[in-house]
Amino acid sequence: MKQVYFDHAATTYMYDEVVDVMMDAMKENYGNPSSIHQFGRKAKVSVEKARKNIATLLGVSSNEIVFTSSGTEGNNLILNNAVHNLGVKRIITSKIEHHAVLNVVEKLSAENEVAVNYVALDESGVIDLKDLERLLSVNDELTLVSLMMVNNEIGNILPHAQVAGLCENHNALFHTDAVQAIGQFSIDLKNSSIDFLVASAHKFHGPKGVGFVYLKKNQIVKPMILGGGQERGVRSSTENVSGILGMEKALTLSLGKIEERTNHIIEVKKYFYEKLSSLSSKIKINGDAPDSEFSIPKILNVRFPLQDKMLLFNLDLRGVAVSSGSACQSGGSKVSHVLKEILPEEELNKTSIRFSFSERSSKAEVDCVISVIYSLVFKD
Repeated sequence: MKQVYFDHAATTYMYDEVVDVMMDAMKENYGNPSSIHQFGRKAKVSVEKARKNIATLLGVSSNEIVFTSSGTEGNNLILNNAVHNLGVKRIITSKIEHHAVLNVVEKLSAENEVAVNYVALDESGVIDLKDLERLLSVNDELTLVSLMMVNNEIGNILPHAQVAGLCENHNALFHTDAVQAIGQFSIDLKNSSIDFLVASAHKFHGPKGVGFVYLKKNQIVKPMILGGGQERGVRSSTENVSGILGMEKALTLSLGKIEERTNHIIEVKKYFYEKLSSLSSKIKINGDAPDSEFSIPKILNVRFPLQDKMLLFNLDLRGVAVSSGSACQSGGSKVSHVLKEILPEEELNKTSIRFSFSERSSKAEVDCVISVIYSLVFKD
């Protein structure tokens, strides 16, 4: 049975070069970066070199990059800091953010009397910029706007430059969960008004358990994790040396071949969509149009014209690895909070599957998946 992995939005395979860098670090660079002896100094130099390289790739200073364990930790750090240390009284977000944002915002609202406003969405889940501007204009309280750069379930790309401009015009802070964006296209933070950005290595062919946050200069950030005062006091914990070096290598490789990789993924996505459409005109796409400039090439969320609670399971039995939505939600069979916001009840009851691709994805794999879908959904 041929196995096909079309779940690259959940996690990506590691590049061979990343594995090599990490193996070398684990064997030869095992010192604690906080130790003052030569083994510790070697590790410290490696970590700081990786920090500088990542910062350069994003157009920022190395002291604006803080290493974390994940995107979830990064979002928690920034949102909690905004309220507890920066004096944010209001948060503007959307109801289709990752739960690493929504759950934190809900807790901050309940425990700190923080006002929360949700920006309007259209039927495709696209942020209404006019509504965002309206919300920013209604009062002068210090506000944090938290909107993800690429939606992890439906693949919509936020017009982040426009959002950043609106925030700047209204003296609001802008935080973006860029976990699905980093490594997929170039982001020049030097010429952006983004104040806080979150990334996770395993989404761009790096290791799991390591990520980073970008904290714009002059933004005061106090630690959420207390202890040894690592990461210039922002994030206590012994640095994951091999993970950090692997992340830096993965980001360098990802950004170094964006055009070639993106063109390939677009072709695979287009071919997959055409094959799906040939199966049935009743198959629909959740999110922005597949060929829209505001739809990330790697994600295609498909709504089938029936309710089949076993479809995800049966695809897995046939060797096809896909998701019903965010891989971070336990249970897997829960109704997607993203789709719940944009679909009418009768459409929400139909089965939706997220397919996500990489540069390894092929048209031959598409043919295999289409054959399986046909046998499970359309063959009498």
